[in-house]
Amino acid sequence: MNTNKSTLKLFRNTAIIEGISTIILFCIAMPLKYWGDMPQAVTYVGWIHGLLFIGYCYLLVMCWFNYRWKFSRALLFFLASLIPFAPFFVERNLRHEE
Repeated sequence: MNTNKSTLKLFRNTAIIEGISTIILFCIAMPLKYWGDMPQAVTYVGWIHGLLFIGYCYLLVMCWFNYRWKFSRALLFFLASLIPFAPFFVERNLRHEE
């Protein structure tokens, strides 16, 4: 498998998992913390989400350089990581490039 294609596939998969972790953090862990008096839910899910976010950013930079993406595209994909559900659109956008 080509290194660029494996990096792109890993980035796509990370985008999906990072998007799911955001939804779990906002829709499950935070309500458990504030309404269920279970602050450890945010601690653990937040830690996992943070690692996935770092991985997403690292792989974004790797793809940016490997594919010679325009800065505007890399910036758009970065901003998508900050918005719930947007990483799913990143994955969908990249699906045809693999």
